[in-house]
Amino acid sequence: MFRSKLGVLVILVTVSAGLAAACTTTTGGTASPSTAGSSSATGSPSADPEVPKVSAPLDASKYVADTCALVPKDVLASLGMPETGTFQPKGDTLFTKAGPNCAWKIRGQGTGVLVSLGTGSRDAGSGGLAGLYAAYRAKTLIRFLEHAPDVDGYPAVYWGPLDERRMGSCGIGVGIADDLTFDVYAQGYQGADDSCGAANQVAASVIKTLKGA
Repeated sequence: MFRSKLGVLVILVTVSAGLAAACTTTTGGTASPSTAGSSSATGSPSADPEVPKVSAPLDASKYVADTCALVPKDVLASLGMPETGTFQPKGDTLFTKAGPNCAWKIRGQGTGVLVSLGTGSRDAGSGGLAGLYAAYRAKTLIRFLEHAPDVDGYPAVYWGPLDERRMGSCGIGVGIADDLTFDVYAQGYQGADDSCGAANQVAASVIKTLKGA
């Protein structure tokens, strides 16, 4: 059950990557082409003034082949997670088009976290927070989108296929470049505070890893 729900998140990132490039605004419920310049195939960010900009981009290229290494072992241990996660590289399936990802699960409890690096969305021309905003406004599969506290100075939003925070599932996307995000999805916790707290803790550790801290 845990893997299938995390798969929904990865599929959502993939679908939003494809649809956001085509439709970025809605007027009267009808999607309209963007006049502000949606992300192109080269990964240039949207000019939408509401999308937070990333002032100090981080290079995540070394983690494309080892996304599990983004989360330190001490952080995993503090959450009760195993040291070893399940890695999936970017591929051609619905689960991997969004980019590489890694999932950790507490055996027998249905509690776990997933980290996805949105290189696939970036390569499709809909990367970064701009891609999430565009998909949300185009009324694709994203069900909620609201600002989260900055993660160590990097802009973030809560989002997901459904708003299940009260039920213990929380998704957060963090912009590390104008055309690139990483996403953290936490599931199986006790309510919004625990699930979003876990997601934010993992997200903060990813930023520290990327900074080389």
